[in-house]
Amino acid sequence: MKIKFILAAIIFIVLIAFKTDKFAFKIYNANGKESNYEQLLKAAQNADIILFGEEHDNPICHWLQLELTKDLFEIKKDKLILGAEMFEADDQIALTEYINGKHSDKTFKEEVKLWQNFKTDYKPLLDFAKNNHLEFIAANIPRRYANLVYNKGIEKLDSLDPEAKKWICPLPMKYDADLKCYKEIYEAAGGHGGQNLPKSQAIKDATMAFFILKNWTKEKIFIHFNGTYHSNYHQGIEWYLKQENPKLKIITIAATSQLAIDTLALSTINLADFIICTPESMTKTY
Repeated sequence: MKIKFILAAIIFIVLIAFKTDKFAFKIYNANGKESNYEQLLKAAQNADIILFGEEHDNPICHWLQLELTKDLFEIKKDKLILGAEMFEADDQIALTEYINGKHSDKTFKEEVKLWQNFKTDYKPLLDFAKNNHLEFIAANIPRRYANLVYNKGIEKLDSLDPEAKKWICPLPMKYDADLKCYKEIYEAAGGHGGQNLPKSQAIKDATMAFFILKNWTKEKIFIHFNGTYHSNYHQGIEWYLKQENPKLKIITIAATSQLAIDTLALSTINLADFIICTPESMTKTY
């Protein structure tokens, strides 16, 4: 009886401890069922393109981006290509020169348009590429041209110098105003500015897709880092990729925050192939 009592007490303590564990994140699949990093990695290593959607200020997203990159490199070696929304296409030369060791950190910082959280969140990825001689693609449209679309309309891009158009997807750009991602932007703005605002988002998606495909080749894996909204619900960047090559094997990773992360919110079901869920109280990087 005494032994049974002790065993019962131990089980009770273990259960209490389990219930009071605090998880920094959980990974769910598209159906909202709990998954794990091992399953994510297995799917990722069989993809052509991985769209890793992040919450820009979320440290868990940035940590997992680096960990996934490291693990994929162990598997694919030089067949891995990195790219990101956070670098604009007209900075590609300076970025490549930095990767190849031609410039100091100071020179790179002075020459390239960097996000405020570059040092903590994106430099580790860039340095990993540098240390392992991997390509890193600056995939985004220069901000000034996205702003031009927002302020003056997509047609204004036609008047740009041919040299400038090298940093943009081929024009005219395909566009579907009924896609959820653009419809939500239009509705959130109350229709202000017509389709200019969602088109300024679409030109980013189309340009990132263009530079991903321009630099991806068969047998390689391209892992692209972007704000989660650019690839949520298999739209945005993925929609443009599939317009050009429907046979691409694309894995999407999304990020979301909830008050509690024990179960995935119904509104987030089907957000991506894998969904990283973190507590709303998670420390922010900026």
